[in-house]
Amino acid sequence: MNKFTRKIKKAKGFTLIEMVVVVAIIAILLLLVVPNVVKQKQHAQERTNEAFKTTLQTQVELSEKKDAKWEDLEADGYLTKKQVERANKEGYTLKDGEVSGPQK
Repeated sequence: MNKFTRKIKKAKGFTLIEMVVVVAIIAILLLLVVPNVVKQKQHAQERTNEAFKTTLQTQVELSEKKDAKWEDLEADGYLTKKQVERANKEGYTLKDGEVSGPQK
């Protein structure tokens, strides 16, 4: 009887069933979390674009130039070079003192 109980005590670790259950739980959690993370990333990008557009519009209004171009606003110190590059790259447009975009 002693030999039998010793063998049982020596068996340590996880069974195959336990490992499968753990992997299944992790897979289910990933299926629930990943779509939400992607959705949050898209939402954050939309909010960033809105904030950038607001910044551009504010700077256009401060310059009081209705027929200005991005480069004019940079030259006058209302926008940085980086902001002008982003506005051009992402397709923001400036017409009659109104900012629109980004154009996709």
